[in-house]
Amino acid sequence: MIDGTKIKKRREALGLSQQELADRLYVTAQAVSQWENGKTQPDSDRILSLSNILGITAETLLSRDPGIAMRWQLADKMFSEEHMYARLKSTAQAEGLEETYRALPYMRRCHDGQLRKPARGAAEEVPYIIHPLTVACHAHALGVRDDEVLAVALLHDVCEDCGVAPEELPFSEPVRTAVKLLTRRKERTLEIGRNAALEEYYHGIRSSRTAMLVKCLDRCNNLSTMAASFSPEKMVQYIEETEAYVLPVLEDLKRRYMELNDAAFLLKYQILSLTETQKALLAGFEG
Repeated sequence: MIDGTKIKKRREALGLSQQELADRLYVTAQAVSQWENGKTQPDSDRILSLSNILGITAETLLSRDPGIAMRWQLADKMFSEEHMYARLKSTAQAEGLEETYRALPYMRRCHDGQLRKPARGAAEEVPYIIHPLTVACHAHALGVRDDEVLAVALLHDVCEDCGVAPEELPFSEPVRTAVKLLTRRKERTLEIGRNAALEEYYHGIRSSRTAMLVKCLDRCNNLSTMAASFSPEKMVQYIEETEAYVLPVLEDLKRRYMELNDAAFLLKYQILSLTETQKALLAGFEG
């Protein structure tokens, strides 16, 4: 017997309305509502399709967990943007990181008014700057004291998301070059196709130590938050890109720059832990 509460909880976790789920199963929204309320059961020939759409196994749908209640509030952020900003500002002053110090207010002005994609059911909106601030703080916590790396970590989305040309960035040439390498060009994807554009993009990133490190830091942060806001399809695509391109970049970084060996090890551990956990969740693994 199908547990209707599992259908409802998983549907809501994926951000699907009853009508959207119904459309994908070629049934009515009323039918989905009745399944979730336990008034009726889906036809046996629809159980596999239902489990595939919800990203859980048919066995999971058919079993009831008597003692488990998911009552957690999804959090959009793990740290305060104000505290991270203040920490980086004081760090830049104390360590003489001039470009990092100038990148902080510049990044904040460029991303002013922009918000991160919210977690489903989140209670508050989150300013976009929490992402570059987290990436920069992560780098510093890993022992990276390189002014260029920290500045690029703060600026890496400015050109892609704020309409600023790399040549217009009021920073050093190495910083401008690394930010340019990290900027995805949508028109290039339309021109040569997604796969070719990805090959070209990551090939360019491999030409810069800074771009390689910031890309891995950026991906680690995005992987840590994607379960709350990405669709299952986007999560699969993101994991596949990570395994095909980002992890090889990380291995190359570790091989070419021995001073980053410890940071690369920790990043690899974090990225693999996140991707394997997300794959297990997508496969409907429990327990």
